Amino acid sequence: MLKDPRLGRVKTRLGRDIGMVPALWWYRHQVLQLIRRLDDRRWRLILAISPDYQVKTSRFWPEHLEKIPQGAGNLGARMSRIFRQLPPGPVCIIGSDIPDITCRHIMQAFEGLGKNEWAFGPSMDGGYWLVGAKRVSAMPQGLFQGVRWSTTYALSDSRKTVQSNRVTYTEPLADIDQGDDLK
Repeated sequence: MLKDPRLGRVKTRLGRDIGMVPALWWYRHQVLQLIRRLDDRRWRLILAISPDYQVKTSRFWPEHLEKIPQGAGNLGARMSRIFRQLPPGPVCIIGSDIPDITCRHIMQAFEGLGKNEWAFGPSMDGGYWLVGAKRVSAMPQGLFQGVRWSTTYALSDSRKTVQSNRVTYTEPLADIDQGDDLK
């Protein structure tokens, strides 16, 4: 899940600490490095972009990758929509602000989905950098509803909405939200 890199629209909490232009610069470089690292033939990399109109008009994104709109709503509504609109089979959704994600981490999540219905990649702040679903049955009603986003409760709240005991966790990674996170 990505936001089109526009000044004042990405990494605004980071921008309050280091300045909006440096935050934009960091985001652009982070996203391009992440895409290069994860563009792997073992899976289909799809860029879910917000705002929706940037799917067709932005020149920032690599042309060879499929792009889809995230749609309206909060983060939970957008992730739920992605899980429901893609063809059947396992799907992992990741954030774009975790510098240490590698193909090994993504493989760990897909391997975990072999025996489980859901996978989460915890972040150090109580949130998560990845959510994956096996998608062999219907998505639960209320998926990601009532989640306290951008808090220490995001993972535990989301975990409750998946309505399954078959959940696996990957290695925790740190995300970049504020200036102190860059250290």
